[in-house]
Amino acid sequence: MVTVSLTGVSTQDVAAVFDVLRTAFPTDRPVADVPQEQPGDRPPVWSADFDPTEERIPTGPTPLEASVRATLQGGYVAVDRLREALSGSFAVEEQGTASGDQEKEVDLRLRTKR
Repeated sequence: MVTVSLTGVSTQDVAAVFDVLRTAFPTDRPVADVPQEQPGDRPPVWSADFDPTEERIPTGPTPLEASVRATLQGGYVAVDRLREALSGSFAVEEQGTASGDQEKEVDLRLRTKR
C-alpha cells in the first residue's frame, strides 16, 4: 500500500492525478470521491491510498494546469511501481527521498508531458 499526498494544486489537477492512479491500481477512494476546495488560507493536502499491484492498467499522457507536488510513502517496490505508473502520464521530477528499513518516502513534482 502506498499513501499519496498532493499539495498546492487545483482540485482539477488533484482529480487528474488521482484518476490516473485509480485507473492503474486499486484504491481506498470510490470513483465518485472528487477533491473539494477547503476554506482557509493554508494550502490543502489531499491524500489517498493505492495498492500498486504487478498487474496495472497503463495510462497515457494527462494534461495538468500547473505542476503538482506529490509525496509517495510505502514499501520500496510499491512506491517504485506507483512512480512508474505516474511517469506514464506525467513528466516526473524527483525532489527528494527518505529511506527506512521497510519503507521509503519520495517527493515528486509532476508536470504535463511534452
